[in-house]
Amino acid sequence: MCSVTDTPSRGLVLVVEDERPIADLVRLYLSREGFGVQVEHDGIAGLAAARRLRPVVCILDIALPGMDGTEVCRRLRADDDWTPVVFLTARDDEVDRIVGLELGGDDYVTKPFSPRELVTRVKALLRRAAVTAASERVRTLGPLTLDPERRTAAVEGRPLMLTATEFDLLAHLLGRPGRVFTREELLAAVWGYASHAGTRTVDVHVAQVRAKLGEASAVIRTVRGVGYTADA
Repeated sequence: MCSVTDTPSRGLVLVVEDERPIADLVRLYLSREGFGVQVEHDGIAGLAAARRLRPVVCILDIALPGMDGTEVCRRLRADDDWTPVVFLTARDDEVDRIVGLELGGDDYVTKPFSPRELVTRVKALLRRAAVTAASERVRTLGPLTLDPERRTAAVEGRPLMLTATEFDLLAHLLGRPGRVFTREELLAAVWGYASHAGTRTVDVHVAQVRAKLGEASAVIRTVRGVGYTADA
């Protein structure tokens, strides 16, 4: 059984969480911020809802009955659906979190979590997309072209299928070519929070972007002991 909160003035958020008290709490906090909320309690229903409703953000628990959250995300990405995904996980293991990000997730929150923090993460994902589209011009660096308004990127005309966070990371690096950003700076600018413990998240996303850039991956250069820069 699913439930839905009406009046999605900020768009519809899909919450797939089998622990009903947690789902109800997340729905309450999102509703207070003006989001419409669709709640599903298993992965199969969650995948169907994501395909049917096209939410602005998906919040996926990893340990779901029927189909786990990482598989839901994998299938959406296989459909070229790049809706931002925030994973909820009870596992405090870095390997589990990295696997989720490598499958196309944009962020993660470890249980127990603050519902206010989760709402902040959701709003940050959407705000980054809006600010990027409104304020930046088309950028070209070597074979790479990035259009913030259309939120598209291509290498020599070949479209890149990027998650929202991967796009924002690439846009931030290309915003100041040659400027070296520390991992902490990237975490604060792209994810909206700063924590030394979370810098591994930056490394994972950079690796994912490089993999998608293919032969153009050298555009993103690692500065050992410091961070990353975009350089033709």
